[in-house]
Amino acid sequence: MSHARSPAPQPAFRLIPSRFPPVGLFDTVATANDLYAVMELVGWTNDRLVGERIDRLPRDEWVYGRPNASVVMAAFLHVAPGGSRFNGPDLGAWYAAGDVRTSAAEVGHHLRREAVARRLPKLSRVYRSYAARLPGEHVDIRGMQAALPGLYRPDSYEETQIFGEAMRKAGEPGILYDSVRLRGGENVVAFRPSMILDVTQSDHFEVTVSAAERTIDVRKLKSA
Repeated sequence: MSHARSPAPQPAFRLIPSRFPPVGLFDTVATANDLYAVMELVGWTNDRLVGERIDRLPRDEWVYGRPNASVVMAAFLHVAPGGSRFNGPDLGAWYAAGDVRTSAAEVGHHLRREAVARRLPKLSRVYRSYAARLPGEHVDIRGMQAALPGLYRPDSYEETQIFGEAMRKAGEPGILYDSVRLRGGENVVAFRPSMILDVTQSDHFEVTVSAAERTIDVRKLKSA
């Protein structure tokens, strides 16, 4: 089945927990060989999975020597054990949204699941936002919930991971899709680090969820 292709939202927004500092390991390295040596020096490759994942990325997809390169690479090298919606556990991807509100709904969903798993009535976490430019034509499955129900299941990533990894293998830059967590929201997943450009950090937000309710409270924090 062929799919339409469309440009990603410009910019696209991503929220990352502020407890994970933006380590600058990749930001100042000049060459790919230097990058691997520095990774070994600071112990990144002591984590077998991280070492295996960077080896799965072609070297021309390694991002280094530019601002926030570490933030981009971390999205591909540090992966949830079961993967995410459009990627398996072997290699990560860059998930973003057309606006911060949609990003907050996405992270709020996972935060609520954590609250339930930890048997907490409420849970709050601070996130910092990043904006990025994602060039290229992305596979566009927006508005196709009825035609592709398996790719929009809210409770399973089985079909979405197969589809996403097939698109990555085919060399597609990414996928545009409707948010499952916020009606009217639009998301994008980018598979190629080299095509995640002009990444800038902006505001911090506190996201609070209740284990028993579906509301999400988002509070923009004042700059220090």
